[in-house]
Amino acid sequence: MSKIVIISGSPTPGSRLNALIQSVESSLLAQGVEVNHIRVAELPAEALLHANFKDEAIVNAVSLVGDADGVVIASPVYKASFTGVLKAFLDLLPQTGLHGKISLPLFIGGTIAHLLSIDYALKPVLTALGGRHILGGVYAIDQWVERLEDGGFRLAEELRERLDKASADLIEELKWLDIRAKEKAVVQ
Repeated sequence: MSKIVIISGSPTPGSRLNALIQSVESSLLAQGVEVNHIRVAELPAEALLHANFKDEAIVNAVSLVGDADGVVIASPVYKASFTGVLKAFLDLLPQTGLHGKISLPLFIGGTIAHLLSIDYALKPVLTALGGRHILGGVYAIDQWVERLEDGGFRLAEELRERLDKASADLIEELKWLDIRAKEKAVVQ
C-alpha cells in the first residue's frame, strides 16, 4: 500500500485550503492509499522557529515525510508565495528529504494573479530537497470554495474536476513507483 503525507502550511484551522485537502484525501483513501497529515501550524512554534531538529513533534513529522511515497504540499498564498510556517517546516527536512517521492502541490489564493506561485516559489524549494517528480498541482482561488453553514465547503465544479484529475495523476504515479520498486527488487 502506498503512503502519502499531506503537509498543510495553513496557519488558519478553518482555511478554505481544507476543502482542497479533503477532496484529494477522499480520492486517495478510496484507492486504498494510506494518508497521514502534518498540520505545520500545530507543531511547536518554538521548535519550528529555532530549527530544533530534536523536538519530538518535529522528529515525528519529519519521519512521516521520510516514510511516505509521496507528499501533498498544501498552502494558501500570501505575498505571492506559500506561507512562512510551511517554509519553516520544509527547512527542517533533510537535504534529500523528497528524493524518490512524488509531490503534488495544492495552493489557494485570493486572486488568479498568483497562479505561478507553485512554479516560481514552491518548485525550486522542492527541487532543492531532492524532489524530481513534482506534479503540476492545483491552484485555486478563494471564490471557487464556498463556506457552508455547517462548517463544510462546496467546491466549484471546475475545481472539483481539477482536483479529481490531480488525485488520479498522483495515484497513477504511485502505481508506477510501486512497479519500479518491485522490478528493482527482482533485479537485485
